[in-house]
Amino acid sequence: MKIVIAEKPSVGRELAKVFGATTRKDGYIEGKGYSFTWAFGHLLQLAPPQDYGFIGWRKQHLPMLPAKFKLAIRKIKTKDGFVEDPAVRKQLDTIKKLFDEATEIIVATDAGREGELIFRYIYYYLKCKKPFKRLWISSQTDEAIKDGFRNLKPGTDYDTLFNSAHCRSESDWLVGMNATQALSISAGNRTVLSLGRVQTPTLAMICARFLEIKNFVPQTYFQISIQLIKDEQTFKAVSVTNYKDKSEVEGIFKLVEDVASGFPIGGNIIAVEAKPRKEPPPLLHDLSSLQQEANKKKGFTADQTLNILQNLYESKLVSYPRTGSRYIGDDVFAGVPALIDKFINHPEFGKQAQFLQTVSLNKRSVNAKKVTDHHAVLPTGEEAYGLNADKQAVYDMVVGRMLEAFHQECLKEVTKITIQSATTFMANGTVIRSAGWRSVYNETEDDKKDEDNVALPKVAVGEQLPIVEKTLLEKQTKPKSMFNEASLLKALETSGKEIEDEELRYAMKDSGLGTPATRASIIETLIAREYIIREKRNLLPTNKGLAVYEVVKNKQIAQPELTGQWEKRLEEIRTGASVKDFKAEITEYTKAITSELLIAGAGILGKLEERKPEKVSYRAGFR
Repeated sequence: MKIVIAEKPSVGRELAKVFGATTRKDGYIEGKGYSFTWAFGHLLQLAPPQDYGFIGWRKQHLPMLPAKFKLAIRKIKTKDGFVEDPAVRKQLDTIKKLFDEATEIIVATDAGREGELIFRYIYYYLKCKKPFKRLWISSQTDEAIKDGFRNLKPGTDYDTLFNSAHCRSESDWLVGMNATQALSISAGNRTVLSLGRVQTPTLAMICARFLEIKNFVPQTYFQISIQLIKDEQTFKAVSVTNYKDKSEVEGIFKLVEDVASGFPIGGNIIAVEAKPRKEPPPLLHDLSSLQQEANKKKGFTADQTLNILQNLYESKLVSYPRTGSRYIGDDVFAGVPALIDKFINHPEFGKQAQFLQTVSLNKRSVNAKKVTDHHAVLPTGEEAYGLNADKQAVYDMVVGRMLEAFHQECLKEVTKITIQSATTFMANGTVIRSAGWRSVYNETEDDKKDEDNVALPKVAVGEQLPIVEKTLLEKQTKPKSMFNEASLLKALETSGKEIEDEELRYAMKDSGLGTPATRASIIETLIAREYIIREKRNLLPTNKGLAVYEVVKNKQIAQPELTGQWEKRLEEIRTGASVKDFKAEITEYTKAITSELLIAGAGILGKLEERKPEKVSYRAGFR
């Protein structure tokens, strides 16, 4: 009997259905020479400190550095405390029975780091020695599943993937357990102050941004705005200089020559710059970029988007969701024209799908070298029907981005006119000559929504145009915006560095905080710890979160760049780097942060309010 193990029951049932296995048993389905069983996500986890003899939270136990980690059955909370989940124990017994009877074991957990970890922990916990094969697919369509079973890979091909996942698991245990106990002990052991390898630098980013805005002091400055006219077309220009001194700008303002004041000369055109610009289409979506778009457009949390996308994947409508790649290989690209053809009747995108049948497709998102475990998120082409509004919205984002990514460049003409009249003014305008990929949604660029001039008239150097109006503008500098989920996810990709270019940002993905698959859970963990809250679409720290931040902000555990380097090391392990070296370094790091935190928490209780955490209120005018 061939035993297939999936990550959860719904996937196991779907695999069984594809193979025509219909006999339902307790914890598995059999038929056609196969038995399909499943986990419930993580059935096993690294054992807690007490399993290594570290009973109670005591300073003398720290740092806790188990010589060899143990696996323990997932626990649930009951009135008697945390106990083994009986459903997990029962399913493990079922899996062991099937493994013992197996002529072949086929791993069909999610084809990624966590999916590999889920299976391997079960495999090693049950002390199974039988060889196994790996199903590695990027789509749950019937054809993709059958093709994957025809091309099963040796399980050993994924040993380095497991090594990376296992090192991530162990490093999270070492940092989280030791840091949490160290800070809690130094604070008097009266409250649990949770810290973590990724959650703490993420909290630090949120708190630092909040305090930067809270402490921001607006600076008043002045500009002069003028309206000019050419061939009955008016356009606006603004002074290049921002003036701090009001009396200075008022003196210049009087000298600006306008029609109303009786001056016949107006503004002198001293420079005209008109440049064509090609704007390439965006890359295909990975999980993180899709979460950002869903948050901006629909207000969905990162966790909501992930859950919706996972459901669409299991419904055979989209490819593997937890991908960190925004590219596809040439083999996948070969099927894109036929895939686009599936959407010619789409109510929103049909016309653009038809147009793409008449032109050469853009290959910016085609680069096999940049595809890691899975390619970018794509629709499968299976018919989508009966979707609720939220699922339809996310599905359409996948379809819309596919059409954008393979569309033509957007061709623009960007014009700058420099005018002299007592001071120097600049008028900017952008004219889209060919919308290209922007025609898919027909939306204005975010950074052009406030542009004063949609189009500028044709002018020449040396022309003098009448100034029909002049205005003295009083403005204030503004702080950065609060983090929302979209902007936080973007910042996590680059360990907090502000990089707008999507290809440069993508190049840093291996040095980001967490992975696309884990960032949603990081945000939810910080909310569950009562360190941050959602207010509308913003993520704000609570008093508790700020108190913890004040203690750890200068410590190693709160540094995003350092944590980003650990993520990069984990990716290097996936490609064969030394596990031994990584473990040695994370052990030294654990010792260092534990030592720091054991003396850091004194006095923190005075900063913590013994009540349900609330956000720190912000003053009037503070945005």
